[in-house]
Amino acid sequence: MTPNKHVKIVDLRSDTLTKPTQKMREALSSAEVGDDVFCEDPTVKVLQETTAKMVGMEDALFVCSGTMGNLIAVMNHCNVRGSEAYCGDSAHILLHEQSGAAQIAGVNLRPLRNNIDGTFDLCELQSKLRHDRDHEPISKLVLVENTINGKIVPQSWLKELVPFCKKYNLKLHMDGARLWNASVGSGIPAKEIVSGFDSVTFCLSKGLGM
Repeated sequence: MTPNKHVKIVDLRSDTLTKPTQKMREALSSAEVGDDVFCEDPTVKVLQETTAKMVGMEDALFVCSGTMGNLIAVMNHCNVRGSEAYCGDSAHILLHEQSGAAQIAGVNLRPLRNNIDGTFDLCELQSKLRHDRDHEPISKLVLVENTINGKIVPQSWLKELVPFCKKYNLKLHMDGARLWNASVGSGIPAKEIVSGFDSVTFCLSKGLGM
């Protein structure tokens, strides 16, 4: 069968398959550049400063992938090998990131049952916190993915999670690969969604050009 030249294929496998618009390509080609190793790339500097303000964080770091960003966050918060981090059992960092937390950072990821809305039970989390520092991993970090499997995690639950983590001296990281989707879909600014979190990663490639 000869392919029809006039048929345009719409690939819906993932929002990562979207491509830059012509205006985006033009902006890329005309962007001012410099040596980023010496922190002399003005475009990267502006990007990092702008995005840090957008999410209410002290600073930002432009990295090559969400997986890398998540791993950096884990290593920053779990700065002792043998630490433990908690996440939903549907979390991307648990299922699809080559167990980098364990392989590279020496951090155990302990799953919690995800509810249909992307939350997990804080009582279950509390029951899994470690107390015997001599024989068990050290409870250090809670990871939340938002959106997760297309669901926007309820803001009311996030507001419960933040003081919970402070109470038990746990750091809090959001895998916000699709944070902007959550913001647009909920009508809540990204800065408010991650309020109280210690770190957040987000992607600039999801839904690009849409």
